[in-house]
Amino acid sequence: MATATLQGLAPFPPERADPLPEPALFTERGFSLRALRDADLPWLCDLYASTRSDEMAQVPWPDLVKRQFIEQQFTLQHRHYLAHYPEACFWAIEHRHSGAVGNCYLLRTSPEHLLIHISLLPGLRNGGLGLALIRQCQADAAAVGCGVRLHVLQTNTGARQLYERLGFVAEAGEGSHLLMRWTP
Repeated sequence: MATATLQGLAPFPPERADPLPEPALFTERGFSLRALRDADLPWLCDLYASTRSDEMAQVPWPDLVKRQFIEQQFTLQHRHYLAHYPEACFWAIEHRHSGAVGNCYLLRTSPEHLLIHISLLPGLRNGGLGLALIRQCQADAAAVGCGVRLHVLQTNTGARQLYERLGFVAEAGEGSHLLMRWTP
């Protein structure tokens, strides 16, 4: 549960008029995309926490301190994304019965789209949803003659292998992250 740290965060930009076509797998399994709203910030922080749970398990801090750290990191990430990518699409991934289960941030620019962020709740990872969404982002970019670039945490070998299977090529390391590109 998020605390007061999340209050006062910058709002998400208005919903864009050009939604991403939903992958067929989403429709088949009851998932959809929708624009994120400010009311989503608490569960987005929880989603973010789920991506750092292995890391936090190694830290000998009290649970309250871990949660405060996660909220601070989430706040910084949220501010960074809104400041640097104000024209991006910020989507929630929802299931018709269980509500929001993930997110995807995509900046559609030329000559390449930027897949800024994609995340799913732990129980839905490695089930094909992320793969279908990335393929849809690739198809969306290819339809307008663009490629796709992204950054992956260098230690996230599972994600890197997924991106390589989808045709992304590693280009350069940038600190903790690796730049990868896909061209149609």
